[in-house]
Amino acid sequence: MAVAGCTKCIKYMLFFFNFIFWLAGGVILGVALWLRHDSQTSDLLTLHLEGQQAPGTFYISVYILIAVGAVMMLVGFLGCYGAIQESQCLLGTFFFFLVILFACEVAAAIWGFMNRDTISKELINFYDSAYIKAVDVSGSPSKDAAIKVLEVFHKTLDCCGKGDDSALFKQVVGTLCPTKSPADFVGTSQSCHVKLIDLFSEKLYLIGLAALAVAVIMIFEMIFTMVLCCGIRNSPGVY
Repeated sequence: MAVAGCTKCIKYMLFFFNFIFWLAGGVILGVALWLRHDSQTSDLLTLHLEGQQAPGTFYISVYILIAVGAVMMLVGFLGCYGAIQESQCLLGTFFFFLVILFACEVAAAIWGFMNRDTISKELINFYDSAYIKAVDVSGSPSKDAAIKVLEVFHKTLDCCGKGDDSALFKQVVGTLCPTKSPADFVGTSQSCHVKLIDLFSEKLYLIGLAALAVAVIMIFEMIFTMVLCCGIRNSPGVY
């Protein structure tokens, strides 16, 4: 027998939140695919220098997001169907997956907070290693490759140098940063270090906001699922 009264209201509220959850999964999946194929990050993270590829920690996070978005869409559909059908079995399965997802999100948030500067630091170190080889006056075999790496950084981020550049770098700045004038190097606004930090801080901020919104939805869904299951169990005709 169908639930009635306040429990029926909870049923449709749970359906609504599950639909929002399903949409949020689609949004996260779309954002993750955008981050994966964004021209700025793709150009930087596919660079190679002496057989060493640019650090791919950022891509690991993006692949995790893709998986989370896909699972959220599946779980959201399961919750919608379970709510409409008033199935304790489906709702129990939905609740189980929801708790697992919530625990994974909390763990990912803690890891992300503890390693929030790792991605930019790894790329800054990669940039600095290319920087050192590019200004090497001894003419190392990797100098040309390092110059090409720096050119990609400078073009992609519209930056030039580290902000505290040596006299050697300033001698070759016309080659490495042909679009920059001496006046551009006043202060640190053109520093590639600053631009790298800003680039990934902005993207991580976007990911953090999405995760917070999803966590709030999950909490409401868990509450509504428990209330609805209790309502179904106590409904006349259910034994």
